[in-house]
Amino acid sequence: MSSTLEAPKEPATPAAHQVPARPGRPRRLSLRDRLFLGVIVGVPLLALLVFVWLPALASFALSFTSWDGISLSDVDWIGWENYREIFTNYPPFWPAVQHNVIWLLFTALLPTPFGIFLAYQLDRKIRFTRIYQTAIFLPMVLSLAVVGLIWEIIYNPDNGLLNGIIGAVSPGTHIDWLSDPDLNLWAVLVASAWRHTGYIMILYLAGLKGFDPALKEAAALDGANGRQTFLRVVFPALKPVNIVILVVTAMESLRAFDIVYVLGGGIGSKPGMELLSLLITDNIVGETSHIGYGSAIAVIMLLVSLTAICTFLVQNFRKDKEEE
Repeated sequence: MSSTLEAPKEPATPAAHQVPARPGRPRRLSLRDRLFLGVIVGVPLLALLVFVWLPALASFALSFTSWDGISLSDVDWIGWENYREIFTNYPPFWPAVQHNVIWLLFTALLPTPFGIFLAYQLDRKIRFTRIYQTAIFLPMVLSLAVVGLIWEIIYNPDNGLLNGIIGAVSPGTHIDWLSDPDLNLWAVLVASAWRHTGYIMILYLAGLKGFDPALKEAAALDGANGRQTFLRVVFPALKPVNIVILVVTAMESLRAFDIVYVLGGGIGSKPGMELLSLLITDNIVGETSHIGYGSAIAVIMLLVSLTAICTFLVQNFRKDKEEE
């Protein structure tokens, strides 16, 4: 008889009784779920189609026609004639292109870097940072029409704040900031920059909140000062945010309309304030409607916007692939 006691063995389960694990089948959507998904997906797609793609395609088609906007029977197909007239025989076009380029350069070189600078300073946990952020971002909460009304009061030649500060309130010394062709574009740019700075500050501040502080500490241990840390560590690491800011700046510059419309006194571009967006409005809803002309300018602005943005994005994506 063996002295070693063996533990009783559990009886083996026959293979016929083993139930193989079956992968769970996806639950079929009920009619209510399908209706819900159809609404939340279909409504935005329908809105995008109706308010974006259809007007864009209609503008492209109408740019090859001559139409006064009254009766569809008056639509005349004229081919490339509108584009030829715009480039060769439409005096406001090239000043508008020049002013849009100035708007882009001014916005990219002054309020955008200043907004990034403010974001970096406010991210350093200074006292009353929440108050500063609110005060700087406050113009962004206002619509561009309201911002235009505020700056219209500031630029008033008779009793405006700016003329009062510089002492140009006595008779004969008034400066008409919005009627002088040499000054009105720069006056509007300053008003636009006041709002744009807060927008850029918030965008960059959001990127800085997700930045790894260990990288700053490592740079400080290597002897880098604040400026070197930002230029060589923080700024390159926030490349996705930088791309978003540049795209936003380009789009804001090309589609500038509201604030110029308010400060310029409505439809009808003042000399010195010509912009592509205003020319589109003047030709489509002005006193003499030239739908084909306005549509052709809209197509030109769309192509310029897409070319600039797509070129920039392709170059950045290509650099990312090369780095990988």
